[in-house]
Amino acid sequence: MQMDFHYYNPTKIYFGKSALENLKAELEEYGDTVLLVYGKNAIKRMGLYDEIIKILEQAEKTVVELSGIKSNPSYTQMLEGARLVRENHVDLILAVGGGSVIDCSKGISLSAYCKGDPWERYWTNFEAVDNEIVPVGCVLTMAGTGSEMNGGSVITNEEKMIKGGRMYPANVNPKFSILNPEYTYSVPKYQMTSGIFDTMSHLMEQYFSGEDDNTTDYIIEGLLESLICSARVAIKEPENYEARSNLMWCAAMGLNKLAGLSKEQDWEVHMIEHQVGAYTDCAHGAGLAIVSVPYYKYIYPYGIDKFVRFARKIWNVDTDHMTKEEAALAGIERLADFIKELELPTTLREIGATEEMLPQIASSSVIKGSYKKLDASEILEILRQAY
Repeated sequence: MQMDFHYYNPTKIYFGKSALENLKAELEEYGDTVLLVYGKNAIKRMGLYDEIIKILEQAEKTVVELSGIKSNPSYTQMLEGARLVRENHVDLILAVGGGSVIDCSKGISLSAYCKGDPWERYWTNFEAVDNEIVPVGCVLTMAGTGSEMNGGSVITNEEKMIKGGRMYPANVNPKFSILNPEYTYSVPKYQMTSGIFDTMSHLMEQYFSGEDDNTTDYIIEGLLESLICSARVAIKEPENYEARSNLMWCAAMGLNKLAGLSKEQDWEVHMIEHQVGAYTDCAHGAGLAIVSVPYYKYIYPYGIDKFVRFARKIWNVDTDHMTKEEAALAGIERLADFIKELELPTTLREIGATEEMLPQIASSSVIKGSYKKLDASEILEILRQAY
């Protein structure tokens, strides 16, 4: 049975080799001052920084910069950006980078004029955003998070040791996103494959929920097939434009809410990984790869028909002479094989986790999953299997 839903996505997408040519026209829609947010030196090495500065100068914008955004953006960095917005009366935040830069920019946009503590209000209590939101635009350089086309913002509060995320209303979405697949060529292989698995995890979090044979499940399956095929090409040919284009668009489609329509959704893998990331500062996609297989091995009996379908449709497992349990586990093993194919880590030890961290991670990761709500002891068992 299809669940009722409504869908609206206000982000304007410019996709392709000439996408950046649209930036100047977009800038004309906003006031005089732009906060340029980016990571460390990657956009300078690839020459993109100079291109964007030139366009900002041609548009006669005053530019304020916030650089050095971490791969897991911190609450401290976000508050610094909020201060710069207030003090400089920023009219537009321009995020240039991957999902971390965009997440941080969206956090800045809704926190700058927050009345009270943004963390407590928006990341802990999930209150409605009732203050002015500074518009965000982005130029994407790494595919994976889907942050370029949604209202989500994942921020790490280093003092509290919590990595918190929330999907905000559509008015927090970037107003426009510039997606040129060529900008992803310079991303190291490990970051590329981490992004690939992040996209895959987004799709699986939405897929593994409910038993209905609905249109959204077919959309997800198509995206997963495209992602897997393109990943294999991109690993061998990092500058294959078609493969990198498919990966970039799969990432945007994977978390622009389209793939979650009419679905209960899960997201427990993400909640567990967020806390793994808070303690280890690992790449998000790498953490997801480590957690996913033991998690799915634990919960598959509660949604076994969907796991059998996953094995058959995504991995082409011949399930005709298998029990449901054998088929479901075969699909999960194919997923494990693909993670190895991506050369991502498969144990928590590889990313610096210690046994002492596991109970703390488990106790702060509990949410309601789709097929089964796990308690802290069950999450701890999954983490031990992943260790």
